[in-house]
Amino acid sequence: MNEKQLYGILNEVKNGQLEIEDAYQALKILPYEDLGFAKLDHHRAIRDNFPEVIYCEGKTRDQIMAIFQRLAVQNDNIIGTRAGTEVFEAVKTVIADIKYNPMARLLYIQRSALPPLGKVAVITAGTADVPVAEEAALCIEVMGGQADRIYDVGVAGIHRLLDKIQQINQAQVIIVVAGMEGALASVVGGLSNQPVIAVPTSVGYGASFNGLAALLAMLNSCASGVGVVNIDNGYGAAALAISILRLTKK
Repeated sequence: MNEKQLYGILNEVKNGQLEIEDAYQALKILPYEDLGFAKLDHHRAIRDNFPEVIYCEGKTRDQIMAIFQRLAVQNDNIIGTRAGTEVFEAVKTVIADIKYNPMARLLYIQRSALPPLGKVAVITAGTADVPVAEEAALCIEVMGGQADRIYDVGVAGIHRLLDKIQQINQAQVIIVVAGMEGALASVVGGLSNQPVIAVPTSVGYGASFNGLAALLAMLNSCASGVGVVNIDNGYGAAALAISILRLTKK
């Protein structure tokens, strides 16, 4: 349940259009609903302007199906991250309009368009970083932002990035997704005055230590205004970008 829905229920009671008992039934599962194996945070949409996001990895198909079903009762737009094709096929049996992006491993329901928040440039160093970037880009779009995808512009061919600087600077927020040594985040941070959210990826050879090298490089960036999320955490970058965009709308 989001803020608009909550106000709608209260106004219907105020205007005599909804019985108090019916309002109670609609509100009684707030602030959370206990499914036994999960406690669904129905207040999340009121606090954060978007429902609880389902992290599918480590959950059974039955658990994911049940969570999606319950969230879909009160929310139009829902996201599930780190989901395999078999999870999508299972959830589709109970929610016909569920969508799936296999590259991003993202399940999502998008039943209503949210008020436009602004543009986020989603940049990758290489093609191998695209799955993480797609997780970020799709989450941004489902949450009401516009994702401008600019892929494969890493520092090994810096002219590719320089060719896109004008396009990048039209965004309010920038997400940079990079593995290997993670240098792209610092370079972009030095060329832009927008906030840069750096996402290290686990892409790279042995001494990249599954993304640790990129993570440490990004944390030690000398460029101002660069923040860093966890390794391969495209969703985390998207959530932060959306929070920044919402502040610009206040």
